[in-house]
Amino acid sequence: MEYDGLILGAGHNSLVLQAYLCKAGLKVACIERLSVAGGGLSTEEHSPGFLHNTHSFYHRALTQMPWYRDLELARHGATYIEPALNVALLTGNGSALEWWTDFERTYASFAYFSRRDADTARRWREEFTPIVERILIPEAQSPPLPPDQRQALLSRSAEGRRLLEVSRLAPREFVLREFEHPVVQAGLLFFNGLREVDLREKGFGHHIPALLASKGKAQMCQGGSAKLAQALVEAVEEAGGTVLLQTEPAEILVEGDRAVGVETKTGDRLIARHFVASALNPQQTFLELIAPEALPKAWRDKAAAFRYNILAPLFGLYLELDEAPAYRVAETYPHLNQAFMIIMGLESPADFDAMIHHHEAGSMPPTITWGSTPSLFDPSQAPAGKHTAFMWEKLPYAVGGDPRQWDQLKEEHGRRMLAAWSEHAPNVQDVLRDSFVRSPLDVERNLRNMRGGDLLVGAFSGDQVGYHRPFAGAGGYRGHLKGLYLCGSSSHPGGNITGLPGYNCAQVLLADLQIDSPWAPGSLHDRLP
Repeated sequence: MEYDGLILGAGHNSLVLQAYLCKAGLKVACIERLSVAGGGLSTEEHSPGFLHNTHSFYHRALTQMPWYRDLELARHGATYIEPALNVALLTGNGSALEWWTDFERTYASFAYFSRRDADTARRWREEFTPIVERILIPEAQSPPLPPDQRQALLSRSAEGRRLLEVSRLAPREFVLREFEHPVVQAGLLFFNGLREVDLREKGFGHHIPALLASKGKAQMCQGGSAKLAQALVEAVEEAGGTVLLQTEPAEILVEGDRAVGVETKTGDRLIARHFVASALNPQQTFLELIAPEALPKAWRDKAAAFRYNILAPLFGLYLELDEAPAYRVAETYPHLNQAFMIIMGLESPADFDAMIHHHEAGSMPPTITWGSTPSLFDPSQAPAGKHTAFMWEKLPYAVGGDPRQWDQLKEEHGRRMLAAWSEHAPNVQDVLRDSFVRSPLDVERNLRNMRGGDLLVGAFSGDQVGYHRPFAGAGGYRGHLKGLYLCGSSSHPGGNITGLPGYNCAQVLLADLQIDSPWAPGSLHDRLP
């Protein structure tokens, strides 16, 4: 079979890329090992009528993404809810740090703990709002610039110089310098650190004020996260694209210095007239699927050295309930039962230090969990009058140095998580109908690109970000061979459900093919202040 192009993996980045390419008139097929498209956009029906989002649930500001608008995903059935009380961090003394879509209410909650911290949050929010809107958003939605060019461009403006200055700090360093109350410090570090970067890593201090300045908060997809995947597939198919499920690539075919197709595990040869794009991780793409003689040793060595985030692996506990969790703190503050995301077990930066130590040692850290009751906001995710709920926890992939231990440990750990949950919501065990767990090893088994259970598909560090993500020489979405492109989370701007690696790859690929892209935002050289 012959196509204009082939894409490896049918995660959301691949589908975003494919939809743009097909809308441009190209004949493109996406190749997926699993029986359903979407990758981490997984919604499982465990018991009849009970829907569980077992990997991706919180989609930050997704409806503000340009591809959501361009691909008309609301028309295809992907609609979103953004609850007003977006996050509540519950403390052991019966209080809560609240994060609202309305900043004034967030300010009031910060002020309960520290008026000074509330004023500091407001000051950084006001200062960084133009930096987010005029620099950080355009950068995320564009192919990255080489570091020297970026430095020169940002140095032209006061906003750019301020961004460079704050970026030199580590997130932990920034928070401890700027804020005084341990609960406020812990809350800000959670919103940043458990999503992306090592809190000790210099170069990411700007993440904290950027978070304060961001207009978009956590959202959920109505009907489950898989609805977004289904909408993307509909957009692809409406534009003439094909998604080949249960089709596993065995080799990227190379002729001379060009990628020309894919051979599947069943021996089928799919020909690509113009390109092959991979959303797989660098080891899969360059070491497992391409013959060694087709790439320089230096390129293969860089792919082999690509590192994964040891803090990223996720353990999940999923519940089916006769009624929603009722939190003790809501006896005094009833609105907290309507919080979208609940955080428990986190009260100071020292809790992060302990968590990092245990991940590095392969031992179990003190319990810090966060989660939601999706059916409170979208009743379609459970039978009438019933509820689904979950809690997630960052836990080591290799417990005691061996990830296989999870097969013996996971049920016991699920019970510990449930007991910790019940300390804050005593009714949970009484109304529990059924439950199940997913370990970091389960994540890797299902989604092989998430090596070591890393849901971000690669560590965020100074030499694996921006123009150097996944590694130096591969940061422009091109994979050394002519016609080979990268479009997954191991490329800029990285993991989470943003669709931007696919969106940015589409800009590069269509430009290389000299196909007009009227939707593309244009050069950063012209757009940055």
